[in-house]
Amino acid sequence: MFANRYVRTIILSRVLLQLGIWIRNYAVLLYVSELTHNNPVDVSLISVAEFAPIFLLGLIGGTFADRWRPKRTMVWSDLLSGLSVVAVLLAVMNGGWVALLIGSFVSASLSQFSQPSAMKLYKRHVPAEQLQGVMAMSQTLVAIFMVLGPAIGTFIFLKFGINVSLILTAVMFLGSSFILSTLPRDEEEPKTREAGGFIKELTDGLRYIGSNKSLRTLSMTFSAVGLASGLTQPLQIFLVIENLGRDKQFLQWLVMANGAAMLVGGAAIIAVAKKVKPQLLLLVGLLVNAICTVGMGASKQIWLTIVLLVISGLFYPCIQGGIQTLLVRNTEGAFIGRVSGAITPIFMGMMVVGMFISGYLKDTFSLLGVFTASGVFVVIGALLLLPIVVKKRSKAEVGPTA
Repeated sequence: MFANRYVRTIILSRVLLQLGIWIRNYAVLLYVSELTHNNPVDVSLISVAEFAPIFLLGLIGGTFADRWRPKRTMVWSDLLSGLSVVAVLLAVMNGGWVALLIGSFVSASLSQFSQPSAMKLYKRHVPAEQLQGVMAMSQTLVAIFMVLGPAIGTFIFLKFGINVSLILTAVMFLGSSFILSTLPRDEEEPKTREAGGFIKELTDGLRYIGSNKSLRTLSMTFSAVGLASGLTQPLQIFLVIENLGRDKQFLQWLVMANGAAMLVGGAAIIAVAKKVKPQLLLLVGLLVNAICTVGMGASKQIWLTIVLLVISGLFYPCIQGGIQTLLVRNTEGAFIGRVSGAITPIFMGMMVVGMFISGYLKDTFSLLGVFTASGVFVVIGALLLLPIVVKKRSKAEVGPTA
């Protein structure tokens, strides 16, 4: 896969982007917390600035990504992100911490244009048999930074302060832009849809998803998994305090165990990507995740909780890698930006809904009840996926005789 120039270049740029994002996120979080004396409203605004663009601009960014040339879109997105961080640095040096929130919002907004363009380049330049491995590699990269990112961001801020953190963030974004600029010149984009305008292309993208059975199924599966993830994410601290009887600092060890397992799982998927169908990978990942989720809610033993977290982490890349591979394979190149830009916010939106109601459900029922409900939603997502699995299998059986 690394022999492919596009894969090699995009992955390297994503490494720099992930570094920049984690350094920025934790520098902003710690700086604002310190400056506002842990004001919960101000601290919550940071999450709004980082996640709101996914809802507001996901589909819009995906539509523009389909209209624009992908390499140029990615280069300019990262370049403008870097320049926005420089502007924020100047504002912070003059005492304006609110600029940090604006800068985070601008940078996260630009990512909604860059990410679908990367998917578009993968669709064009990665052979079908390598696609699943590339998606697994991308998810493994995210997992690596889920483990290392908070530590790196916190260390740099505590050691060097907000100014150096922002300078490093800008350098990472600008470096990513430079690396992407070394890719070959973009192909000419087809002009067939220009007469319809932006709004028509956006609605065409929604109609395309609605008319594609595989994409509709994946959207519903993504919704169920997003809701399930949102239900348990805010309650992990209660697993530590209530079920295991430990203090909240013990949570970091559980997170590290889960993250390390995700790294191993991602590497394993890369190794077996050519041999296992993505829909089967996704189905297995969902079922294992459901069992582990219910088990964690019931477990009162530290060793059992860690074992379940490790197993869940090993199979989590199956879910993300499987979904991303199926999205790319079942989407025409002309619609890849809009499909990616529409379905990702579905996951995030349902996850936020789950997070919003999780505390209420725990108070009304119990911790085990919420984790069981999460597992049930994951199973529902797996059941929704069955038509795709059966359809693909029947095609494979009929194909050789046709």
